[in-house]
Order: sequence, then C-alpha cells, then structure tokens
Amino acid sequence: MRRRALIRLLGGAALWPISVRTAEPMPIVGFLSNRAAAESENVVAAFRQGLADAGFTEGRNLAIEFRLAEDHLDRLPSLAADLVSRRVAVIAATGGIAAALAAKTATATIPIVFTNGTDPIKFGLVASLDRPGGNITGVSLFAAAPVAKRLALMRELVSAGALAVLADPTNADAAAKADDLRAAAAALGEPIEIVPVTNEREIEAAFAALAGRGIAGLLVSNEVLFTSRRDKVVALAARHAIPTIYAYQEFVAAGGLMSYGPSRNEGYRQSGAYVARILSGEKPGDLPVVQPSRFELVTNLRTATALGLTIPAGLLARADEVIK
Repeated sequence: MRRRALIRLLGGAALWPISVRTAEPMPIVGFLSNRAAAESENVVAAFRQGLADAGFTEGRNLAIEFRLAEDHLDRLPSLAADLVSRRVAVIAATGGIAAALAAKTATATIPIVFTNGTDPIKFGLVASLDRPGGNITGVSLFAAAPVAKRLALMRELVSAGALAVLADPTNADAAAKADDLRAAAAALGEPIEIVPVTNEREIEAAFAALAGRGIAGLLVSNEVLFTSRRDKVVALAARHAIPTIYAYQEFVAAGGLMSYGPSRNEGYRQSGAYVARILSGEKPGDLPVVQPSRFELVTNLRTATALGLTIPAGLLARADEVIK
C-alpha cells in the first residue's frame, strides 16, 4: 500500500514537484512540514493560492521543494538542513511548532514563514507579534479563547457527565497546551481529564477506554497526530458513540460532530502571501505575525442524529455552517 501511494505521489508531478528548472533561474521556496503528503493537499493548495494571488506561479517564476516528515518529528532537523543546503530563498515551516523550531535552528539568515497553532512568542520564534525581528515571521493559528469556547460548546451540547481531551504529550508545546486547557476548564468550573496518546494504537485504546467509562463528551487537540489521522479519529468517535468537538472544520466535513476554531486553509493562504511579499523584497522581521481574526463554528446534523443528540436551537443559530 505504501509503495503504491509513493508511486502515485511521485507520478503527481503537478502537485509535488521536486524542482522546476528552466533556462532562467527562479527562486526556490522550501516547504517543511510535520505532515504527510495526503494530509497536506488542502493546505498546500491554499498556500499556492496565496502565492498565486501575488503573481507567483509554480513552474513559471517559482519552484517549491517539499520536505515532509510524515509525523516523524526526529526527521525535521535533517530535512531543514537539506533545504538550507539547497539555498532556498524562503522556508515555509508548517504543520506544528517542531517544524518552525527545526527551521530556526538550521538557519539564522534564510527567511522563515511559519504556520502553526502555537504561541510563537512563548517558544521564542519571534520577539513580538507586531515586530518579529530577525529572519522569522508567519501565521499563528493559536488563541487561548477557542479552547475555552470548545469546552463551553461541548457542555452546552452535553449538559451532564465528564469531559475529556485527547492530547499528544510528545509535542514540543504539549505542556503549554495542557496549561491552557486546565486554565480554561478552571475558568468554566469544569473538571477536565487530559488523556495522553502518542500513536495510532493509543488513539484506538483511548476511545475504547473512554467509551467504557461512559465519557459524556470529548475534545480533540489540534495536533498533527490527530489532523493526519482525521478520518480514523472521526470513525472512532462514531464507532464508540462519543460526542466530539474538534479545532478544524475538516473533521466535521469528514463526519465529525462539531468544530470551533480558525480556518486552516485561510491561514495557509496568508502564509503563501507572506512568502510572496518576502520574495518581492520585504523583510520577515518587519512583517507582523498574522493572528486569527475569525473563528468558525461548524456542526454536522447527520452525525448528531446518529449519536441520538439534539443540537440546541441557539447553538445552531450561531453556527457558521451546518452540514445536513
């Protein structure tokens, strides 16, 4: 199966070109990501759109080198070093804080544009959001408010019973996210259990254990371990009949119950736009870090019906999108 997938990937040169060469040299953008190719298609399309909106089209006046770690975070340092050796013009470090940190370690001179859901100041990526300084800027999909909002939404949907969160403790920002979750839960007066999982087998075991204990509702953290296994996570929530809320609307489109958070695709489009501005001569340190200004609530009525749930009218009225 993996061999066939690789053949398809290599065959899709329009989607994943190694490089594009013409008589005239063109700038090369390095795209570094925690993720695998299949999980990256939508966000890469949005990234390319941001470039295209500014006049940069792959194969015409731009080349992109993809380096995807496929969830193996230990590969990121060597992948980042490889992009530096290729003398890329910009590195787009995406998919999680680990990719951005690997890029930062690899170079202090090549411009870096990150896209992730982590506080960039807390992890030392930038000095400030307004004036990042140095060679790094980007798009932060991080905001503490959506964590509390997802808890509140789940409690609105499920009025009684214990709530839990699936989280990956191996992420560089795991402790910070756990602190944010506990603070949000305390502010709402809601006890919350953080369930640590580090691989696909543990995800399956966690769902089975939570279902056996009769958990009332579940939140899934916005980490690569889960986003790269979106269909699997959604299927497990359905199989065990656990009401679950996610950070991104892609989970709901795949059959999940509900999501609340920023648009990943819009974030990657903005990231592409920033890469274009740097290619046009602007300095990354002068470009403010883009922060989410809008959060989307998406619900899936078909999934609610399958779970035997009635979504309150007030919640439906606030939804930005309802899948029927």
